[in-house]
Amino acid sequence: MVNLSMHISLPIPHKPAHTTFHGGATTTLYTRPRSSSTRCNAMPSAQTTTVPVPTRRSANYKPSFWDFNYIQSLTTQYTEERHSKRVAELIARAKMLLLHQEMEGDRRLELIDDLQRLAISHHFEQEITQILSSIYHDDTTERDLYSTSLQFRLLREHGFRVSQDVFDCFKNENGDFKTSLCDDKRGMLQLYEASFLLTHGEETLELANVFATKHLQKIGDEGDDDHNLLEMVRYALDLPIHWRTQRPNARWFIEAYGRRSEMNPTILELAKLEFNITQSMHQQELKLISRWWKQTRLSEKLPFARDRIVECYLWTLVGGLSQPQYGYSRIMATKANILITLIDDIFDVYATLDELHLFNDVIHRWDLEAVNQLPNYMQICFLTLNNFINEMACDVLKEQDILIIKYLRKSWQDLCKSFMQEAQWHAQGYTPTLDKYINNGWISSSVPVILSHAFFLVTTPIQKTTVDSLYQYHDLVRCPAVILRLANDLATSPNEMERGDVAESIQCYMKESGASVEEAREHARFLIWNSWKRMNEERVGDSHFSKEFIKKAVDLGRMAQYMYQLGDGHGIQNTHIKERISSLFFKSIV
Repeated sequence: MVNLSMHISLPIPHKPAHTTFHGGATTTLYTRPRSSSTRCNAMPSAQTTTVPVPTRRSANYKPSFWDFNYIQSLTTQYTEERHSKRVAELIARAKMLLLHQEMEGDRRLELIDDLQRLAISHHFEQEITQILSSIYHDDTTERDLYSTSLQFRLLREHGFRVSQDVFDCFKNENGDFKTSLCDDKRGMLQLYEASFLLTHGEETLELANVFATKHLQKIGDEGDDDHNLLEMVRYALDLPIHWRTQRPNARWFIEAYGRRSEMNPTILELAKLEFNITQSMHQQELKLISRWWKQTRLSEKLPFARDRIVECYLWTLVGGLSQPQYGYSRIMATKANILITLIDDIFDVYATLDELHLFNDVIHRWDLEAVNQLPNYMQICFLTLNNFINEMACDVLKEQDILIIKYLRKSWQDLCKSFMQEAQWHAQGYTPTLDKYINNGWISSSVPVILSHAFFLVTTPIQKTTVDSLYQYHDLVRCPAVILRLANDLATSPNEMERGDVAESIQCYMKESGASVEEAREHARFLIWNSWKRMNEERVGDSHFSKEFIKKAVDLGRMAQYMYQLGDGHGIQNTHIKERISSLFFKSIV
């Protein structure tokens, strides 16, 4: 087990005299730090210097919903060995069912789809790959719309190159989809889901998306006698499968699956038990992380910043590190997410521009001697970050004999540089063009930092050529970053503009083009759609990145839309995200 405590040896820094809050604005009165040449026993001068009080803002962030004592008090029965033994029995039964020779092709595809949506497919990866590979290479069966769409989606999800031409037989002489297909409601739902795996230039799938969406919306508005189908349609219109995060989706799907007439009791019991056992594991990891957080004293030293350790863990879990073997990776990635949030709040909310220049310079040069120039709250933040990087680099060095300190530092340097740019724009009252904003904003989204750490946590072996490609910011990094940046803006723009933050993509596009707010928001959604197309290309192309890392990158794009789907789930902590987190981490399935 990795040692989660962080031992920080700090110089005695100057301390803030006191902090006051005036109408949402934060003001800290502090004395200047003594230079390194000042003698400790020097006599004070006869004259005192009045230091101007810096003007600070406040985002008025609320405390975490889940405090330290609550997390430490969590208990569950699902850590007991009897539950893991039962899971092993159910997995063996499910494998027999999946490989049963007499199971019809469509039913086998449906079972694979169910296993994936129930978040238990990782137990059957070898069997699923074998089945799909056989279908891809040998199956020439003519299928209806439902079967064709389901097969197409599953094959593309697993990286097989399947042509959009498989849908040509469902078009009329004018190249449009036949209106008679609307009678096949299940087929229309599958066509809709399949269309989201399109890449650039695939006009048939573009048409499929428009066609299926139009008719599903009619079903959603008018209702249907098949209540299970209606529920699935409305859920899909809310967000398609391909854009959904697997584990949170599993909680909803377990309940929906249990209401189906063709539900398999073995599969349902396995899904419920697996969910609860995994939840107990996550609770134990949250306890470790919350103790580390308390030991750093960062919430005490940086009281203006967000205390979001549960949300930061959620980003890690849902953003591609959900499987049991990634326990250490989840813990380290969560620490990175916590530090990202703190540094974001330093740049975005609290620090003065002069302080930010100093902090950015120290980060850029990674100069430990220059830390003395920083105010106290920046000193402890920088040293905690430095210790974290050294800890992770040491662990990777022991496992893989490669030193990654310079790479990790570069990712934080790039992040702070992008934060600095936004702070300067804000200070100048400057609104950049949309392209200029996004070229900086995809880095300030923090995705390059998240994925650089994830790469070293999940990749074995680590090849230098692959690392170099990663740090040239490959499309596999850039695409989810753009999705996160725009999804964040769509959700947080009203609140951040109200407190006077830098202009975001919505405002940039409005000023540049003269568009209305809704037109600007629609343009942001269009850019998200295009980013998904590019990311879909990376998923099925020849890549020197591991499948685990590719999945992590794709899942991060999904996590962005999950966290910001119903407003700001990270900063504001709306009631929607509170319920989602509770159902994922704290409420077991009965």
